[in-house]
Amino acid sequence: MSELIHTCYRVADLDRSIDFYRRLGFEELGRKPIRDEAINAFLGLPGDGARLELTYNIGHDEPYEVGTGYGHIALAVDDLDGALERLAADGIEPEKPPYRVSEGGSRLCFVRDPDGYRIELLERS
Repeated sequence: MSELIHTCYRVADLDRSIDFYRRLGFEELGRKPIRDEAINAFLGLPGDGARLELTYNIGHDEPYEVGTGYGHIALAVDDLDGALERLAADGIEPEKPPYRVSEGGSRLCFVRDPDGYRIELLERS
């Protein structure tokens, strides 16, 4: 049996990215150096384990191209408006106001992390 254990992507500023994800409720669970080449930081939501791996390649401080294949990661929130208010206080704004994909569906919106990766905030119904 298989299990999805984490998502990984490269970031230009590890501390800035970790700070952003903390504002979304993630906790830093550990860091692991990869020789003198890189540092991996492992983050997770409380009680869920390390589900997000951020890799900083030492000496690579330029932004990465997000690419056309990356879509987003999705986070469920109990109160989308409250979450957006807290994020706005930290200067994080949604791409556009919350909306529903279909009638009766959950409200959602997207924010971007410091490297331009999209994060979907999906209100639990």
